[in-house]
Amino acid sequence: MFERPAAGERAVVVQLDFGQADVDEQLEELRLLTASAGGLIVAEVRGKRHSPDPKSFAGKGKVDEIAAMIAATEAQLVIFNHPLSPVQQRNLEGALKCRVVDRNSLILDIFALRAASAEGKLQVELAQLEHLSTRLVRGWTHLERQRGGIGLRGPGEKQLETDRRLLGGRVKLLKDRLKKLARQRGVQRKARRRGDVLNVSLIGYTNAGKSTLFNALTRAGVYAADQLFATLDTTSRKLWVEGAGNIVISDTVGFIRDLPHALVDAFHATLEAATDADLLLHVVDSASPARDEQVAEVNKVLAEIGAAEVPQLVVWNKIDLTGVEPGEVRDEYGNIARVRLSSRSGAGLDILRAALAEYAQAKTELRNHFAGGADVGEHESC
Repeated sequence: MFERPAAGERAVVVQLDFGQADVDEQLEELRLLTASAGGLIVAEVRGKRHSPDPKSFAGKGKVDEIAAMIAATEAQLVIFNHPLSPVQQRNLEGALKCRVVDRNSLILDIFALRAASAEGKLQVELAQLEHLSTRLVRGWTHLERQRGGIGLRGPGEKQLETDRRLLGGRVKLLKDRLKKLARQRGVQRKARRRGDVLNVSLIGYTNAGKSTLFNALTRAGVYAADQLFATLDTTSRKLWVEGAGNIVISDTVGFIRDLPHALVDAFHATLEAATDADLLLHVVDSASPARDEQVAEVNKVLAEIGAAEVPQLVVWNKIDLTGVEPGEVRDEYGNIARVRLSSRSGAGLDILRAALAEYAQAKTELRNHFAGGADVGEHESC
């Protein structure tokens, strides 16, 4: 589905502890991100600080330690599991004589590798360009001068100014194209709504098993793997549910902690599947020790995109790894609030289907109730 690097770049990864409770989980996530980008970790550098160093983020002693690791392992790049400012990144590269990639750039790189649809590629390019615009000086400092030569003499533009102008034009073009695609998708959504079917979106932390669950329910055959961000493009399918008829279910991009704002903005159109849904299936990796933090991160992003008020049904996935039996949990109103299942083995899928049927029937009853109320009002006005 996408090309993988033939041989991974040798990387030193850096994880600093600023007093977080889940540093080990963060480091494990960095390992997965690096592997997803095609990197080969040859050394890990950890440390504790009260706050980031303004110039180098890590401080002189830690930078010297990273430099020693680069020399010992012949690493080709350094990956920080933290966002770096343009100044910090430039200073680190100057000190380490090596490429430095921060967490945001790493995630953007994985998105560029995974994007398959035309819209997905446009969204990734937009996010990358907006990220690049904040650190354009880093790549072009050697061109920060008046250009000269035959046909180029005179006041002209500085090369950096030209690059910024061209980049701005490309960003505007990409945004216009994405708006057009969003309008087309809006027409499709209206058509689905006219069919009065239940619209369900799968959401959750990356690698929680959304695509595996989507395939188990719909037999769609979308790409699913034990990787971060295996799915970037929204896929929708009709699903027949006994007692409810057809519903529309959509698989969406996974969320992750500290998701770069450029990506949240660029993928807003894709995430509209969540904001416009009648129901969100919040898929949780129940075997992850960081599941509570992951749930909080997903809800944080939902709030950012305006989907915090959309009803959720929590799907406690991967129970085959925890030994928990499939089942359901109802809230104080008698509605199903959580389902325990394994999308890989299929255990508990029947419980989820029954829950979807309940939600679909409730939507139909609500629609009929309001339709009946409208009829009464019309008769009274006559």
